[in-house]
Amino acid sequence: MHQLNSLEKRAAMALALVFSSRMLGLFMLLPVFALYGTELAGFSPLWIGLAIGAYGLTQAILQIPLGWLSDRIGRHKVMLGGLALFALGSVVAALADSVYMVTLGRILQGAGAIAGAVLALAADLTREEQRPKVMAIIGASIGLSFAAAMVLGPLLAKWAGLSGVFWFTAVLACCAMLVVALLLPKSVHKAPMAETLALPQSLGAMLKHRQLLQLDAGVLLLHLMLTAIFVALPALLQNYGLVSVKHWQFYLPLLLGSFVLMIPMMIIAMRKAQEKGFFLLAIALLISAMLVIVVLPGFWSLTAALLLFFTGFNFLEASLPALVSRIAPAGQRGSAMGIYSSSQFFGAFLGGVLGGTLVQQFGYQALFAVLAVIGLIWLAVAGTLIIPLRVQRLSLAVSLQTEQQAEQLAADLTVLAGVQEVTLVLAEQRCYLKVSSAQFDTAQAQAVIAAAGA
Repeated sequence: MHQLNSLEKRAAMALALVFSSRMLGLFMLLPVFALYGTELAGFSPLWIGLAIGAYGLTQAILQIPLGWLSDRIGRHKVMLGGLALFALGSVVAALADSVYMVTLGRILQGAGAIAGAVLALAADLTREEQRPKVMAIIGASIGLSFAAAMVLGPLLAKWAGLSGVFWFTAVLACCAMLVVALLLPKSVHKAPMAETLALPQSLGAMLKHRQLLQLDAGVLLLHLMLTAIFVALPALLQNYGLVSVKHWQFYLPLLLGSFVLMIPMMIIAMRKAQEKGFFLLAIALLISAMLVIVVLPGFWSLTAALLLFFTGFNFLEASLPALVSRIAPAGQRGSAMGIYSSSQFFGAFLGGVLGGTLVQQFGYQALFAVLAVIGLIWLAVAGTLIIPLRVQRLSLAVSLQTEQQAEQLAADLTVLAGVQEVTLVLAEQRCYLKVSSAQFDTAQAQAVIAAAGA
């Protein structure tokens, strides 16, 4: 934080508050809905799964369009509108007396898909060299909100019921709106669009990029598994004699333990250049967790299995977006991350549907067995993933008039030491580079650009 200026610190904290308060409200439903949803008219395991995952469908559909809209009418307007929709959905769900109305409320919550606008504003308000730190702060806030939700959800539901959870979520959304209106700095400039938002002309290429598709499929399966297990997990804990009000005492040590185990994995993976090995190990932990639950039913085996699961989940949740950002072609990171985010939320929707269907038709054990098979398929596919060396991403302003000038400049930059990729976008007057920090000379590149525009 010490290298961020005052504007960047303010932006980082305000955006982290907005993002985490919204995600806290969404996550709080996971540990309680399968228990307290039984009081709603129309209850069934399938509808529980649909209600849990419904927000993911509208999030997946609207994530990219609302990002585009924020570039046209402003980030703040889209964020305020999205948070208002989220609050409205929370109120609809709080007032609901049937699982169908709760599902409608969840759909409305998901329609407030502001992640693209939040990340684009984070880019607008930060210098390029400090941008990764701000993104990391926002990412860390999501992890903390998940941990807090596992504790607060059961406590609040016991005290105020399921409707109380939704009312609290509505209050959080209103607080986030106040943060946007009063505390969040206005954008002083727009970051290069191609690196922050999904561009229509780039989406097709991203959908054909094999490595990125593997990562998109990975985050889809990761959130499918997470959402699916919470269709069954709360009821399983109750069956093992753990009353709902004490579920937080079960989740909190598990999550803390998983973070303790995950951090050394992250450190060793980065320092020893063993990222792929630990990536595969994390998937193997997910599979092992599902198999333990199937083969060794019981409270303590479930506890051990979930410790394995959350350790693998936390590692993958931190690693996947970093890999997407690294693998994305120069000048197309916004499109790559847009598809990634949509895949993540679509996975949550599919997990709810799959979890509810399997529990209703075949029972809990069938659900965990199917998730183990899904994990094995993911492990086989991930084995072919090629993880590139770490690179630095730069965007430099250019002054060019013709395609011929752009082509010549790209050719001149490509031969410079350390340059791995060059993308020139005439409409933005920007040059996007992926470079090796150890070999690349920024001053030399700027001299080449200056000569081309002379």
